[in-house]
Amino acid sequence: DCTEVITTGGIGLQQVPELNGHFLDDRPVRIAEVKMGIGIALRGGGLIAPALALPDRLSLTEIMQRLSDLVARVRGGRLRSSELTEATVTLSNLGDNSADMVLPVIYPPQVAIIGVGQIDARPWVVDGTLASRKTATFAVAGDHRANDGRSAARFLRLLGEILQKPEML
Repeated sequence: DCTEVITTGGIGLQQVPELNGHFLDDRPVRIAEVKMGIGIALRGGGLIAPALALPDRLSLTEIMQRLSDLVARVRGGRLRSSELTEATVTLSNLGDNSADMVLPVIYPPQVAIIGVGQIDARPWVVDGTLASRKTATFAVAGDHRANDGRSAARFLRLLGEILQKPEML
């Protein structure tokens, strides 16, 4: 579910802050508050990624409400200019019936982007037995002037741990 990924990503970014920020004036600038750009497909083609502020502080219900409002306003051409410029990181979610994986491209001045492939049932080993589990592939692209592969790996590991315990959200 996209809302769980948004919440989890916001929580993870608080713990891996080098992925949340901008590269400005030839230096990385960490930003304390998460403002997650959400990739939204436009009906006539193209993509826009307005910011959803403070997802780490919102309940799943609040995120769902704000996301629904954001999508409606994007498709209705009613975005605020601040929503287009404030994102500190972007989430690119390919959605259902799409591709298994995305290799996202960073949107400057942001220093990272999170890509999520479609959720699908896949074979998974559980306690030594093959079972079917719903999984998704996540990828993080980072600007190496501000972060490195270890930061991305820490973030992805943390994201996986949190998503495996959704009752903690």
